[in-house]
Amino acid sequence: MKSPLILLTAAPALAQNLLDPLVVSATRTNRSASDTAYSTATIDADFIRETSRRSLPEALQYTPGVFVQKTAHGHGSPIIRGFTGRQNLLLVDGVRLNNSTWRSGAVQYWNTVDALSLDHLELIKNQGSVLYGSDAIGGTLNAFTKSSDFKNRTKGEFYQAGSASYEFRANGQGSRIGRLETENGIGGKFGVMLGLSAKDFGDIEDSSVGRMRGTGYPEQDLDLRADWAVTPDSTLTFYHSQVNQDDISRWHRTRNNPGWTHGNHVAEAGKWTSNTYDQERSLSYLRYAGENADNNAAIQRWNATLSYQTTADSEFQNRNRIPYDPEEDSLRESDIDLDTTGIDLMLESKIGPGNLVYGLDYYHDSIDSSGSKNNQAGTKYSELLPIGDDSNYDLLGIYSQYEWQATEPLEITGGLRYTYADASFGRYYDNKGVQQPSASADWDSLVGSLRALYKIGDQWSVYAGASEAFRAPNLNDLTGNIVSNSGSAAAGSTSLEPEEFLTWEIGTHHHTDTTSLDVSLFHTEVDQMITPVPITKPDDSNTLNANAADGYIHGVEVEGAWRFHPQWTISGFTSWQEGEVEAPSYIDGPMVEKYMKYLLPFTGSIALRWTHPDSKYWVEGRIFGADTEDRTSDADQATDKERIPTNGTPGYVVASVYAGWKVNEHLDLSCGAENLTDEDYRIHGSGQNEPGLTGVFRAKVSW
Repeated sequence: MKSPLILLTAAPALAQNLLDPLVVSATRTNRSASDTAYSTATIDADFIRETSRRSLPEALQYTPGVFVQKTAHGHGSPIIRGFTGRQNLLLVDGVRLNNSTWRSGAVQYWNTVDALSLDHLELIKNQGSVLYGSDAIGGTLNAFTKSSDFKNRTKGEFYQAGSASYEFRANGQGSRIGRLETENGIGGKFGVMLGLSAKDFGDIEDSSVGRMRGTGYPEQDLDLRADWAVTPDSTLTFYHSQVNQDDISRWHRTRNNPGWTHGNHVAEAGKWTSNTYDQERSLSYLRYAGENADNNAAIQRWNATLSYQTTADSEFQNRNRIPYDPEEDSLRESDIDLDTTGIDLMLESKIGPGNLVYGLDYYHDSIDSSGSKNNQAGTKYSELLPIGDDSNYDLLGIYSQYEWQATEPLEITGGLRYTYADASFGRYYDNKGVQQPSASADWDSLVGSLRALYKIGDQWSVYAGASEAFRAPNLNDLTGNIVSNSGSAAAGSTSLEPEEFLTWEIGTHHHTDTTSLDVSLFHTEVDQMITPVPITKPDDSNTLNANAADGYIHGVEVEGAWRFHPQWTISGFTSWQEGEVEAPSYIDGPMVEKYMKYLLPFTGSIALRWTHPDSKYWVEGRIFGADTEDRTSDADQATDKERIPTNGTPGYVVASVYAGWKVNEHLDLSCGAENLTDEDYRIHGSGQNEPGLTGVFRAKVSW
């Protein structure tokens, strides 16, 4: 499919802040954001706290090129440059969280990382698969955890510190969020940090639907990190975290959803009695990392990590509809239990006029699944596996990337990755409900990346490049048997090949003490994208996965900031995207062109911040808005009516204000009012409206 030329339009330039932070994830080396040939975003813990972001996905809400879809209040799937779920890569301290069970579309998995446990986030857009492998298409997000920061403590002295925070969100039933942290260690030698979070999210409400019953849920989190300086230049780190979330309702499918009307935009009411999810996840890793100060050493820097993860996902569906039919209405249950072991080795060496970063990574998934389908009358029973039972999935990658300082202002970076993926799946059910015997499949892939950065003085740089990405079919693609959208039956296929993508990008960075500007233009070519294809007719709710979609997506992002007075800063951004794919209307049917499913509507934000000269007080106001998104396919309108209203998702403009007061070195207070005009609105593709007028109060005590 041939794509049209990128349309360029002038747009105001506004940004989040004036910092030029160090970024590790773009190149696996430390460098400032303005010295990378990528579009990046860095979000620190202060920003998450001051803007009351309640989850990791919501922390990305004010990032150009991103919008945060929520199938449920307990879910959250950032859509980055038109891609979501398993077509974006999530890392925690460099360890992959993506696994072979992740289903297609907008998913819940990103919400299982506790935002309160994080030091900062690094998002690299359209990075490609060279450094981190499969799935790094729309973006790679690396979530860096908090540590005791023992290296910055007084050397040789014992230290003890901690904090306790509480946040109350006044909307609907109200939400209560608590966090306790404690740090201990000896400066320069070792440090231990323990964090506990407890969250009780109540049902939310807005001015149109009212109280959205069943949207609330509880969550408990634990994180532990210990760092030990083995030598002055090397550190051994142990980390463990776990999260538990219960009774997360997929509200839009249930009869708690009365439907939503906003002008000529109408979303249908839910039909089922209930649809709930329970999620448990843990991550543990042991890492040895260090550097060699000798410039003649063969290896300048190294990082070796062993990781182990567990995941338990459960879903319950009560499809008791109106009118009630005990013979046909069903009860369905499904469980997926996953163990993942991982190895990651990264090395850096000086070779000639540049640096070579190289290494390997390997991840092994072991999966057990179970499920059942019963009618309400109890006269029919059948096994219904959500994914192939007793399955294994292996992902091996070998990579290298060379950074060449061609001239003083010009740096060229090129890299390659070879990947081998192997899937061995046990028994599963095909799209006709027939049990199939165990089988296997494997693939390999070679991708590359070439980027260049040219510095213009000390304040400006321009960059350009091309990066390939791929996604190997996972076990859900191959053997999945699930319900998607508003009730469509999505079945896997064992004859799939990897998805392939190529992104071209140009952009510029500008940074001074009082101004910043980032502009990027990107164009991504899509080849063999796996998509659910209707089986018998275009509006068939039964679909089969196929490498059937080819197309493109492109867009423009502008972000900037201006400190026009020592106490005043104005900032913001704007983003625009367009994209289409060509795919069969149904199996063996005619090809049709349609919009990419998750296009970002024209979006913008502007913020004004005042900070007291001694930083004791601050106030920030923000306006955030999106245009109407009516670029939807006929299939979406036919099969996803509870989430996507007729005539598309209406646009909105939302205003919020936040303020903070540092009472003393031990007490911080902050408050906010979100959605000041009580606007009833929905983020495109979501299964619920956003909360109406919400008051936020937060207190933090430190010692």
